[in-house]
Amino acid sequence: MILSCQNISKAFGTECIVTQASFHIEDHEKAAIVGINGAGKTTLLRMIVGELEPDSGVVALAKGKTFGYLEQHQDIHGDQTIYEELLSVKEDVLRMEQRMREMEHEMKHLSGDALQNLMEQYNRISTEFEHQNGYALQSELVGVLKGLGFTEDEFQKKIATLSGGQKTRVALGRLLLSSPDLLLLDEPINHLDLNSIAWLENYLINYKGAVLIVAHDRYFLNRVVTKIIELDNGRVMTFSGNYSAYAEKKAQLREAAWRAYVNQQQEIRHQEAVIAKLKSFNREKSIRRAESREKMLDKIEVLEKPTETRADMHLHLEPQILSGNDVLTVEHLSKSFPGNPLFSDLNFQIQRGEKVAVIGDNGTGKTTILKIINGLEQADHGSVTLGSKVHISYYDQEHQQLHMEKTLMEEISDVYPEMTGTEIRNVLAAFLFTGDDVYKRIQDLSGGERGRLSLARLMLSKSNFLILDEPTNHLDIVSKEILEKAIQNYTGTVLYVSHDRYFINQTATRILELKNQTLVNYIGNYDYYLEKSEELTKIYAPEQEKEHTEAPAAASSRDDWARQKELQAKERKRQNDLKKTEDKITKLEERSSEIDMLMTKEEVFTDVAKCTELSKEKAALVEEIDQLYELWEQLQET
Repeated sequence: MILSCQNISKAFGTECIVTQASFHIEDHEKAAIVGINGAGKTTLLRMIVGELEPDSGVVALAKGKTFGYLEQHQDIHGDQTIYEELLSVKEDVLRMEQRMREMEHEMKHLSGDALQNLMEQYNRISTEFEHQNGYALQSELVGVLKGLGFTEDEFQKKIATLSGGQKTRVALGRLLLSSPDLLLLDEPINHLDLNSIAWLENYLINYKGAVLIVAHDRYFLNRVVTKIIELDNGRVMTFSGNYSAYAEKKAQLREAAWRAYVNQQQEIRHQEAVIAKLKSFNREKSIRRAESREKMLDKIEVLEKPTETRADMHLHLEPQILSGNDVLTVEHLSKSFPGNPLFSDLNFQIQRGEKVAVIGDNGTGKTTILKIINGLEQADHGSVTLGSKVHISYYDQEHQQLHMEKTLMEEISDVYPEMTGTEIRNVLAAFLFTGDDVYKRIQDLSGGERGRLSLARLMLSKSNFLILDEPTNHLDIVSKEILEKAIQNYTGTVLYVSHDRYFINQTATRILELKNQTLVNYIGNYDYYLEKSEELTKIYAPEQEKEHTEAPAAASSRDDWARQKELQAKERKRQNDLKKTEDKITKLEERSSEIDMLMTKEEVFTDVAKCTELSKEKAALVEEIDQLYELWEQLQET
């Protein structure tokens, strides 16, 4: 066991955040803390790392174990570049390498016992250097940076010039490279695109230490974790398995609790009716019997009414007017910013009733497409045509359509002046804004609260074409599920951008992936996209054909056949190159092992010249092997 929390409690004023919480994390275990926004998940993490002191209870980390903590928001300072910032994590390894070079130089001038002692020190340091992956340090660092979505030309960017999201990715990279025994991650995927999220999933799955995560991405939780720690109304319950297993078990427990509550309430009402009837007889014997039953009733431990989390939040979307069958036609759309071409010659149509998700890496132009459709951004070339009777409602991830100086009541009443105060209150209550909440300034709301307010406006619009930019950002899992059901039941048309793969899988009938400055069309949900992405990307958005000017759909059958033959030839060459690279890696790895064996022999490690020669050969081998591994990975991904 690496972490134990026993009966920990925390309250702020009269509000109890965590009450008598007990759970533990085993070595190498991957676990998640789940709960609605405001449940106290971050508070729980902060108590574990010692930033907050629990009011009672004990948090114990196993002796000699280390932990690393990623907060939601990072404010890294300094004049270092991104690469230098991550490299600083490995200062001890760099010092070892420097010491090894110094010792190699000293060996040339020593003999006898002094040489023997230095050689023994050298062997100890070189063994530790290899144990800490020193020979592959650069490859590991570059792999983490690329995995987290940084391109090579961004490695030299100064930390001071980065956005908040980029700083969080740098902080995550530092933490992963430091390899603590226990990783504590608070919303680690908020600023990652789909490829980076998939990379992080695999990294954490194979991570040698333990991991404790707070995240709202159900797809991510399903892949990574094997234990769920639920925080609900201050109380903690632990469930084995991933998120789906937890959700199923939670539903069963909720149903059982509801049945027990209903049965007890029926029994209480029955007993109260019997007592009232006995008392109505107004006889000594019947009154004694009534009093006896009252005493029994008083002894019953009354069950609390189970509350379905967010059962009081309702979202019903329904268009007021039926649009024509052709909702949106986009032709030859192109957009670029200085030094940054986003996309060119995009062509697609959306029909009534479709739920279309736009996906792609960060910075490819997904939000820009939505803004162009909404008239908030001007395209360089191309046209956007709306169909007959199409009425748009736009949900932007920055909530720029909200007026920060207004209260919630003013925001709704100014947009919908025909609504009464009671009607507005009822709508806001449906989105969990009750009492004096309705008089809060929008600028004082959290990101999740602004998201809920934007959804409330969206619900009132009665539009038939919803355009949503990251609608699940800042929403907790239950709120996402409510939005999913609303979109599934919506009879209008939806176009949205999202990184939430579970949400996409539940709602999308079609996916448009923005890749290599063009769109690849998938008729299906996210599971279908995963199945077909490699195949269709090679055909419709290959890296080498970025500059093509003709849409793939318009190509002739002869062109398709020629392209297919070209792709087959390239695939054969790639397979041959892969085989050659693998053979060379095997050969060099064998030689590296031979050198390791030789260095353990007395006649070698006492021979300064031979030892130095082998050390240099070993270093050269490691560098060449690293380069071959990078080449192998490139060939695998081509």
